[in-house]
Amino acid sequence: MAKHTAKEWLGATRYWSFPVSTMPVLATAAYLFSQGLLPGGIRPILLLLLTLAGAVILHSAGNLLSDWADYRKGVDSERAYAVDNLVKHRFEPEEYLRFSIILFCIGAAIGIALSLLCGLPVLWIGLAGVVLTALYSVLKYNALGDLDIFVIFGILIVLGTTCVFCGTPQTQALILSLPIGIITVSVLHANNTIDIYTDKEAGIRTFAMILGEKTAVGLYQVYLFIPFLCVILYVILGLLHPMSLLCLLAFVPALKNIRHARRYYNEGLQALPGLDQETAKLQLVFSGLFSIGMFVGGLL
Repeated sequence: MAKHTAKEWLGATRYWSFPVSTMPVLATAAYLFSQGLLPGGIRPILLLLLTLAGAVILHSAGNLLSDWADYRKGVDSERAYAVDNLVKHRFEPEEYLRFSIILFCIGAAIGIALSLLCGLPVLWIGLAGVVLTALYSVLKYNALGDLDIFVIFGILIVLGTTCVFCGTPQTQALILSLPIGIITVSVLHANNTIDIYTDKEAGIRTFAMILGEKTAVGLYQVYLFIPFLCVILYVILGLLHPMSLLCLLAFVPALKNIRHARRYYNEGLQALPGLDQETAKLQLVFSGLFSIGMFVGGLL
């Protein structure tokens, strides 16, 4: 086996997707602050850093395991739009699997540490997240990958973060799950839409495949409107401070992504590569502005 640099290992984790796991944590912390539920002192800052580290490490482990499973299943091939480290043998499958197991162990250790510091609910929610992450490929191959990702990155990560800071789940924070979780699902949906035909050849069945390419592209565009409509509705209902509307500035890059998706109608699926990475960047911008808005609202 070839020796790999730290940069190559980092690239194998698909680091461009990390906003998917980090931004829900930051947004939940900002929400708790805006609601007066975030304790003062240095402890919350340390817990936040530890939670972010655990989320990124477990996310990386899941990405590696997913790529390993896709390669073994034949989903990732030279014709598929995918990270080609395994296809072109820059890495061997056992290297991906070994690295994934190591990261899962490190992430589990962080989760256990957080549960000792913050209570058992953190452990149970974290365990559910680990199990669903490990099962992602199986669920994806049976059209349940989108739901799995929404539960992990839309629901569990929000509830888990509230447990870290408050000791018990704060279910009112689940209002964040829909706007943040939908953008995360749209990252996966964009990727699966691009790979509809190569996935079919590999013998798997994704949600995008069931919809068909035209409907899948249309649903992607709908997904990008939902987060903004949710935040507007929450502010109208008094569930969020009006400063949360700062996230509406992210509609500019969202429109850019929609225009990218609409190129499909003239060019076909070959127009869509890169849309998943652009959507991950949208998650960063949307959730970053959303978090800043909630934090400032908590100060006012």
